[in-house]
Amino acid sequence: MNMMTLNDYKAKIEYDSDIDMFRGEILGLTGGADFYGETPEELRTEFKKSLEIFLEVCKEKGVSPKKQYSGKFNLRIPPKLHSDIVAIATTEQKSINQWVSEKLEQSVHAS
Repeated sequence: MNMMTLNDYKAKIEYDSDIDMFRGEILGLTGGADFYGETPEELRTEFKKSLEIFLEVCKEKGVSPKKQYSGKFNLRIPPKLHSDIVAIATTEQKSINQWVSEKLEQSVHAS
């Protein structure tokens, strides 16, 4: 996964062939913040600078820098998969929500 972390903030990293540089986009913010670098070290330095500027602007404007998430989202899956999940969750004496949440957390932390 092309991700960089600084404190509790994550950034998606991509290579921009048009300018021959790496581009980072800080995720989960209430606004946009990106940064560029030619090397991983430069990218980390620019990540820190970009985040500091974004946080300072948020502080000046009195707004929260991070998006707020409800913890709810809809998911469409094939009926057979739905049936299989219900069966497994039931045999493990868990709700569908609990079972799926555990599997998603395991998957995220395995990355």
